Amino acid sequence: MPNRPNQEAFVRITRGDNPYSREVQGKANEPITVAALLDRSRALLAVRDLDYSLEAIYDRLELNAPRVAVIGGSPDHPAHIMDPETTARAAIRIWQNGGVPFAFSTPVLCDGTAQSNVGMCYSLESRNAMTTMIANQMEAQSYHGAFVIQGCDKQPMAAVAALAALDITRRARGDAPVFATFAPAHVLKGGTFPDDLRHDIEAVAQKAEAANHQEIADDVRDGLAYVLQCTTNTQYQGVFTRAVAAGIITHDEHKAFEKRLAVSTCDGKGGICAFNGTGNSSRHVVAALGLVHPALELLAEPPNQEQVNKAVDALFAICNEPEYSVSEVVKANIENCVRIHSTTGGSTNLMMHIVSAFIHAGVDFSIWDYDRVRRTAAIPDLFNYSLTQGRTIFELAQQCCSGQIRGMETVMYELTRNDVPMALGAATVTGSTWKTRLSDTTNLSADGVRDNPIILSKPRRAFSGVDVLTGNFFESAVVKISGMPDAQLDEFDTKLAMVLYFENEDDANRSLLDAGYLDSIKTNEAISHTDLLRIYEHNSGQKASSQDSGARLNAFTREELFDYMLHERFIKFAVVISGQGPEAYGMPEMFTPMQHINANRHLKKLAMILTDGRYSGVSYGAAIGHITPEARRGGAILYLQTGDLIQSNLRARRFVLIDRTALRADGSLVENAVDLAPERK
Repeated sequence: MPNRPNQEAFVRITRGDNPYSREVQGKANEPITVAALLDRSRALLAVRDLDYSLEAIYDRLELNAPRVAVIGGSPDHPAHIMDPETTARAAIRIWQNGGVPFAFSTPVLCDGTAQSNVGMCYSLESRNAMTTMIANQMEAQSYHGAFVIQGCDKQPMAAVAALAALDITRRARGDAPVFATFAPAHVLKGGTFPDDLRHDIEAVAQKAEAANHQEIADDVRDGLAYVLQCTTNTQYQGVFTRAVAAGIITHDEHKAFEKRLAVSTCDGKGGICAFNGTGNSSRHVVAALGLVHPALELLAEPPNQEQVNKAVDALFAICNEPEYSVSEVVKANIENCVRIHSTTGGSTNLMMHIVSAFIHAGVDFSIWDYDRVRRTAAIPDLFNYSLTQGRTIFELAQQCCSGQIRGMETVMYELTRNDVPMALGAATVTGSTWKTRLSDTTNLSADGVRDNPIILSKPRRAFSGVDVLTGNFFESAVVKISGMPDAQLDEFDTKLAMVLYFENEDDANRSLLDAGYLDSIKTNEAISHTDLLRIYEHNSGQKASSQDSGARLNAFTREELFDYMLHERFIKFAVVISGQGPEAYGMPEMFTPMQHINANRHLKKLAMILTDGRYSGVSYGAAIGHITPEARRGGAILYLQTGDLIQSNLRARRFVLIDRTALRADGSLVENAVDLAPERK
């Protein structure tokens, strides 16, 4: 779009008050900030044909031209490394459309950097802080709309919440609606193991085998199957710690491996990590809410000028239309958001962020409303994502950029073809509805990808998403059922699991890295021989007295029975980490203990995690988080003890603490009806 010097041709905001027409200080202060932004943008991008002056900026402020803030993040977060270039492109196009560009940024906490340290106490709170900061800045400077450079972690939904709430506030007082478009950061290309590093890691596995530590050797090799990313570093931290304890490598060798892994992990252009965690789940969800122009949705490189232009041009076309305001677009797309989050196997962290955004958009919404929408129609699993088989979000971005498919438009299309009701009449920031967008079927079908498809036309199975759970020792919790293959569900569903209790994450990490931890469990006096027999009978479906593989299990000592059940996988564990809720500790992620479990040959196929904190990543067992009420509020999770028994009814969506007295007496499964608080304080 060329420069348009004729002021009469520019779009003007037609509703509400324009403080810049009646107040003089803003017109004195702000032109220099706009000119400085355009100066930097022109220099950074080597743009010559861009005419502006302080007088022209003044005129646009006086005439109520759209004042659009480009909202970025902080350059200490990998997703925001390329923000200056994207900000420059957006600012130039806003000016060319007759608007007045501004720019501001918010701090963005990186969950990866904050893992397992005090930073995690601030992670969830950062969402609320960003919501407040964005709303405050938009109000203080009287910006009409926003071009949001979307990062990961809490920033995307914080921005949605802020702009939706601001939209409601302004319209209630008769001002113009708030309009916005989101530009997700490109996907960070996962690292690769350099050949020499892969060779040296394999040598560690061979040393472990020679020292009769086959489980360490297997765990070392497992890590090589993954795309190298920051989470891989945590996985190897656990394995190498055990290798040091076993005398296979030295502490210095461990630290040298850490360094070599770290410097090979991230691409220099940054971006959102390639796994389907909170960052990319936010990408899918914000797109499902209709707030992302398809030109910017899934990119493998930072956006170019043409891509930014399409989003900005569409934004200016809707800036005076109330039905395209942020809160209206969000409300119209609630069902689309829930169903796309479900079918794409979205992060459980998004459960609370989605609820928060909808509340800010003026909707009376809870986790149970999410559950209701999800269960109104069966949502199939249409997302064939795999970190070990080359089907990451980076590959998905490449498929979109090459024109084989169209991102969430393809997901929307395939959901409708699988008879899932979608709100196709909902407005989007393209200035059209989903129905109109999908009417062009060019490259729309998932079948357009023949090599390694990630979005599918035929479901992997009939269900997907995040289940909301209930129990007799908590009110609600969530589990990412989409992350559990059928065999994994069968491994835990209806089975009895022994509680391994920890009051905090630090205690859990120490024990899970201790090679002798399971030995300490089998000698724990809280766990009786009878308990183990009853667990065996229930989980195996056989009577202990009818065991046909040799000596009767009744003749085993407690320790021998424990080892047998461990080896044969009849025993299950529920690793309970309490005291991690939002009031107690800021609701940190339990990613690190999960990775330590994943890196343990024995535990990873036998253990679930239950926590009042959050969790992220994948697990070979089940991961149950967001347990309410949290320990800080007197939730029963606070009073669980190592040796307690829980039945995990995953398909029935209910977890039950079992009465051990009844179980010991005759093997019956009776729900524990005792208030644990007075008994165990």
